[in-house]
Amino acid sequence: MTIGVLREGEGENRVVLLPEHISYLVKKSVNVLVEKDAGKASYASDQEYTEAGATVGNRADTLKGADVIFAIHTPEDKIPEGKVLVAIMSPLTHKPMVEKLAKSGVVSYSLDMIPRSTRAQAVDVLSSMATVAGYKAVLVAASALPKFFPMFMSASGTIKPSRVLILGAGVAGLQALATARKLGAVVEVFDVRTAVKEEVKSLGGKFVEVEGSTDDAAAGGYAVEQSDEYKKKQGELIHERASQSNVIITTAQIPGREAPLLIKKETVEAMKPGSVIIDLASSTGGNCEMTKDNESVLYNDVTIIGNSNFASTTPSDASKMLGKNFLNFLDLIIDDGGKLNLDVDDEIVQHTCITRNGEVVNERVKGV
Repeated sequence: MTIGVLREGEGENRVVLLPEHISYLVKKSVNVLVEKDAGKASYASDQEYTEAGATVGNRADTLKGADVIFAIHTPEDKIPEGKVLVAIMSPLTHKPMVEKLAKSGVVSYSLDMIPRSTRAQAVDVLSSMATVAGYKAVLVAASALPKFFPMFMSASGTIKPSRVLILGAGVAGLQALATARKLGAVVEVFDVRTAVKEEVKSLGGKFVEVEGSTDDAAAGGYAVEQSDEYKKKQGELIHERASQSNVIITTAQIPGREAPLLIKKETVEAMKPGSVIIDLASSTGGNCEMTKDNESVLYNDVTIIGNSNFASTTPSDASKMLGKNFLNFLDLIIDDGGKLNLDVDDEIVQHTCITRNGEVVNERVKGV
């Protein structure tokens, strides 16, 4: 069997596999084709891929020669019929692309659709990249903020610590909490899921709780839509906390839906001059009313940075984590001899399979 590794498009610095991942595949008798300069933006040279056992070539040859194609984003190229694509497709919001793959006869797997289970953690690309995003969001905020994060005591007087408010206590939010606390900030965290309260407290944060939230066991640990009454109370409390904060980091997203609006214009206007908002949900509309995706906006002396792809700004380690997730998934669809063995009964394979036999087979995607 042969795996093809593609070079990502403009604006994406990560690569799906680094040279260090190639030796694992070689030991499994899997051939690897790598598109020229695929790892350049991640500081991995073509020579390193060649030395690790891969064959470096052009894009057309990689697509043609590979049985399984690895990519971060779904390639715009026409993928030959019968090929297997493994990518992070965001299929709930890209239905036309999914239907195109089905019509082309491509078997596709989207690793952002894995179930929330202990066994699936090794394949969880969303958690891996959210870890990077939460870490980097705090560093960007600290750099943009016109004051220190920690408290300082000196002959010049005492500098009070910055106050950070994090909206969403998923992987990104918890990593942001841990990083902000290491930098000495006072951190409050809000989430509709009360189950994360103890995790927030264990990392040194204060959990901001709004009574009356809805937890849906069927959502697999993800946030769900809340009632209008809850949203009203939520908005009032967030407004109050935001006006006292120097930094807000928003991470709240609902799969397949627009990001919930948590910070309205009047809340931004109530914030302290020089404050910073980092909106990690910008690609799905943003949690802040003033957010613009992939832009930094200055409104009423508050800097609002919309960025849902911070992982791309830390490409070396992000690619290392991503590659391990992809290899762990590969182990589920090949046998011990390195031959393709698509086990449709495996829970993880079932949840991630989007198209097969010329059809869209994923129930969640079909329901969009």
